[in-house]
Amino acid sequence: MASSVLPDPEASGLGAIPLSVALVLSAWFLLVVSLGAAGAFVGRPGAPPLAMAAGVGAPLLVFFAWLRLSRSFREFILALDLRLIAGIQAWRWAGLGFLSLYAYRVLPAVFALPAGLGDMAIGFAAPWMILALVRQPGFAASRAFIRWNVLGIFDLVVAVSIGALSAALSTGAPGEISSAPMASLPLLVIPAFLVPIFLMLHSAALMQSREIVRTRAQGASAGGARSWPVSAAAAGEHPRR
Repeated sequence: MASSVLPDPEASGLGAIPLSVALVLSAWFLLVVSLGAAGAFVGRPGAPPLAMAAGVGAPLLVFFAWLRLSRSFREFILALDLRLIAGIQAWRWAGLGFLSLYAYRVLPAVFALPAGLGDMAIGFAAPWMILALVRQPGFAASRAFIRWNVLGIFDLVVAVSIGALSAALSTGAPGEISSAPMASLPLLVIPAFLVPIFLMLHSAALMQSREIVRTRAQGASAGGARSWPVSAAAAGEHPRR
C-alpha cells in the first residue's frame, strides 16, 4: 500500500475533505438523475451528443481543477488506499450487462462488445491487483500496475468515443439500433456518473505510482551522494592536505 510513502490524511489536516467529496458526489449524482429524468441528455438522431460530452467531461474538468487549486484535495487523493481504488474498479465486471443489451438488440455490437469486454477485462484483473498490493506494497510502482491503469483509461475513452460516434451516425430510422439508450435513465448513470469516477480513480492511482517512483528516486540519489566519499576512497583517491 502507498501509505508508507504518502501523507496520512488525518495527519495532514484533511478531515473536511472527505465530507466535501461525499457532498459533491451526492450532488453530482442527483443532478445527473434529475437531468436524465428531464431528458436533457437525449439528442436528435445524427446530431453530435454534446450534452453527453458535457456530462462526461465537466466532472473531469472539475476534478483536475480541484487537484490543481487545492493542496488539501491533492493530498487526500494521494492518500487514498490503492486497494480500495482497485476494488472499486472490480465493479467493471458488470460490463457483462453490455453484452446482454447487445443480445437483446438494445445496443449495437460496435459499441456494446468493446465496451463490455474491455470493462470485464479490467474488472477481472482488479482482484489480482489487490492481491499484489497486499503482498507487496511496492507493486504500486510496478509496470504491471501502471499498465493496468493506463489500459483502464484507454478502455473507457474508446467506449465513450465509439458511443458518441454511434449516436452521431444514427439516422433515427424505425428499428435502428444505436447507442441512444445510453442517454436515458437508467443507463445514463454509466457514462455521466460512473465513467468519470472510474477515470478519476485511475488517475489517482497513477498519481500515487508517480509519487512512489519519485520518492524512491530521491532516496536513491541521496544514498548515492552519501556513498560518494567512500567510492572515491575505494578508487584510490586521497584527500588533499
